[in-house]
Amino acid sequence: MVNPPGPKLSVGIETWPIAGQFTISRGAKTEAKVVVAELSHGGFPNRVLGRGECVPYARYGESAEAVAALLEGLAGQVAQGLTRVLLQSAMPAGAARNALDCAFWDLEAKQAGKPVHQLAGLPSPHVLTTAYTISLSTPDVMADAARKAASRPLLKIKLGSDGDPERVAAIRAAVPNTQLIVDANEGWNANNLATNLEACARAGVAVVEQPLPAGADDMLAKIERTVPICADESAQDALSLPLLVGKYDAVNIKLDKTGGLTQALVMAKEAERLGLSIMAGCMVATSLSMAPAMLVAQRARFVDLDGPLLLARDRPHGLTYDGSQIHPAEPALWG
Repeated sequence: MVNPPGPKLSVGIETWPIAGQFTISRGAKTEAKVVVAELSHGGFPNRVLGRGECVPYARYGESAEAVAALLEGLAGQVAQGLTRVLLQSAMPAGAARNALDCAFWDLEAKQAGKPVHQLAGLPSPHVLTTAYTISLSTPDVMADAARKAASRPLLKIKLGSDGDPERVAAIRAAVPNTQLIVDANEGWNANNLATNLEACARAGVAVVEQPLPAGADDMLAKIERTVPICADESAQDALSLPLLVGKYDAVNIKLDKTGGLTQALVMAKEAERLGLSIMAGCMVATSLSMAPAMLVAQRARFVDLDGPLLLARDRPHGLTYDGSQIHPAEPALWG
């Protein structure tokens, strides 16, 4: 008996305009470029589709074109029966594997007629509160942006440049009652770390994300901890987590780093075992990227899944955002 063929893999690059400009310490951009993997199985009228989205990141040597080519090169293996489980060893962690891993989860859910959280043995997801990002700019501009977003309970402040203490102070004066988290995007150094952390402590910042470059963060184990510190670029996968203990208090889990939901759930479990709090993060992308991340975010101390809020428009059937409240995905989108 001949086994039925595996699904057909299609890959596409999409560009989504950002509302205004998104700026961090590494630069600015006005559009989000994503790669979408689509798995189709069966023929009409029983054709089933599964989708996954990723955001290639130059910080990790990725580009949309290279990621798309890498995925297209796997089409034969997918058609011959490559599974989500086998995918974990067939591809390295990164954006490409994320798109395909999440497409497999979506396909499995639709074929089984069950949501992904049930297939993964997770409780039903509930509404979460996400941070809303304030891009890096001058203190006055950032304070004004924070003031306009003052109705949101949690703001994520992008820092990582000279004058960060003035930025934090200006924002806190503009929104005295809003919870703040800070992301330095590896932009601080040994000379300004203490000053910047002190400024964050005075402003009551809840957590500071990746203040020092990955690989140059050993001094975090030696300083007085005035503000909890979260690893992002220093935390790539579950194997990297034991090295963070003593330097970091939390870890930012992003599916584009872990290479998909499968390994993100493994990483979350290991972080909890090691006593590290979890932040669920994202790149600027559509709701198709946020939907699987919502399952990791259910166990997170801080949720940062505001990518679609930063876009000029989202894809059809996108996640429902009521202010900063995110509702779980509907099957028409994913899972």
